[in-house]
Amino acid sequence: MPICRICSSEAEHPSFRVREMMLGMRDEHLYFQCTSCGCLQITEIPAQLADYYPTNYYSYVPPKTDTGLKSRLIQARDRYAVSGKGLVGRLLQAVMPNAKLATLRSLTLTPESRILDVGCGAGLLLHALRDLGFHKTLGIDPFNTNTIRYPNGLVIEKRDIFSETGQWDLIMFNHSFEHLVEQQQTLQKAFTLLSPQGSVMLRVPTVSSYAWQHYGVNWAQLDAPRHLFLHSVDSINKLAEQTGFTVYDLRYDSNAFQFWGSEQYEQDIPLRAERSWAENPDKSMFSAAQIKNFEKRARELNALNQGDQAAFYLRKAS
Repeated sequence: MPICRICSSEAEHPSFRVREMMLGMRDEHLYFQCTSCGCLQITEIPAQLADYYPTNYYSYVPPKTDTGLKSRLIQARDRYAVSGKGLVGRLLQAVMPNAKLATLRSLTLTPESRILDVGCGAGLLLHALRDLGFHKTLGIDPFNTNTIRYPNGLVIEKRDIFSETGQWDLIMFNHSFEHLVEQQQTLQKAFTLLSPQGSVMLRVPTVSSYAWQHYGVNWAQLDAPRHLFLHSVDSINKLAEQTGFTVYDLRYDSNAFQFWGSEQYEQDIPLRAERSWAENPDKSMFSAAQIKNFEKRARELNALNQGDQAAFYLRKAS
């Protein structure tokens, strides 16, 4: 039996065969769920893992450059998402929410906050923050083709966290932590880079959710084999304790994807298929009304701490 990479449990863990369904390759990968800490993890990491990240992978898509009124409206929306301030922004956030930025609101960031985004791809979140006046930002991602330099001053460097030497007030892992092999080592490095009062934010899918219990191996956010670890609340807490942190806040922010993505996979429809809601809503198995209902159900699950993704906020243990 495999040994849990998070809590070292050697118990008899249940195993699951999961297909690759984002790209539609459909090859199977074996996962097991630790009976002690609950972390669902891949049994054997593929030797050619990079083959599962094509050049059009979603996180590599650069941000759009908007101008004029549209640009001002987007900034108003994003400013409200981060700060909770601005009537126009509040209305726009209600209509077309920026969920990623909203996870930062409780951190009370200022333009002087030093922000590092690890595994950020093209850096969409940092690009939005930079446009809002957050000028002490840096993105790093070893899988980018080259270092990226944007006109607004944002830089995304092609490297990993282990080469970083600065000190940061916020270190973010926005749906990147579940892709990393070195779970403990990564957080240990983050500990050395974090300012005394700073925060680490892990925004990840979680098996402490309705979607994993209901959809099982067809759960869309399992995303085999790219997601190496699907954490539970307990396994994140254990990981934090091992690396000198404490989890001081937890906020669920799942959306409709947990429903429509998983139900597509049940019908053998990959995420990138022509019939996928993500590619062709008009040709998909869902109506706009169904998607709207999925969004409503997602909000209800978030309120019950049962959504399939969450932001975990860590700080140095006192």
